[in-house]
Amino acid sequence: MVTTDSYHRYNIWEHSSTVAELYRRRCRLEDPEMDSAKQAAAILGDFSRPRDTIFDAGCGSGYFYHSVRPLGLSYFGVDASPRLIGIGREELPSFGLDPSRLHCARIEDTEFSCDHAVCLNVLSNIDNFHRPLERLLSGARRSVILRESAWDRLAQYSYVADRFLDEGHELHVHVNTYCIAEILEFGRQRGFLAEHRVDERTKGQPEMVIDHPHHWSFFVFRREA
Repeated sequence: MVTTDSYHRYNIWEHSSTVAELYRRRCRLEDPEMDSAKQAAAILGDFSRPRDTIFDAGCGSGYFYHSVRPLGLSYFGVDASPRLIGIGREELPSFGLDPSRLHCARIEDTEFSCDHAVCLNVLSNIDNFHRPLERLLSGARRSVILRESAWDRLAQYSYVADRFLDEGHELHVHVNTYCIAEILEFGRQRGFLAEHRVDERTKGQPEMVIDHPHHWSFFVFRREA
């Protein structure tokens, strides 16, 4: 027997009630704004304009919408988890977001055209950054902001068990740390000015997530004139 609809069965974000509850609280503004979301919004504030469009790749439930509302940006989000997208569609309309702005799809399966794209803490947990980042760079007219685990050494790839899922789900996830120089060069080859910035909260120090170290870094890509 062959089935072709099992992607979500093996998607870890479909099987964590803890994450789902956290993302719902963030949509409801019951939890503080994430430091990474705050930093990304501050970066956008330096060069975005009111009514610019922004594409949030791997948006979870779409709570980054709250971070960009003060900037007057028109928000769109995509995530591969139907569960998390469903939370955003339930909770965010009361804050002014049309639920049709949230889409369930993988980044690499999405075509878009927006002024800006942002992707926070996503590409480190999938196979590799190349294809999804290429899609983000091709769809962004002005800028892409990325936060991932990266350091100044050769990339390190791991595929580990996620011990924090709901009972009965034993799944693995990528925990990759990419090479800073490689990510920067990838953007430059596609016509962007590329800049590495220190993550303000972790200050370059590793942070344990699902019991594995993540070396958070920000990348800012701005399209050359």
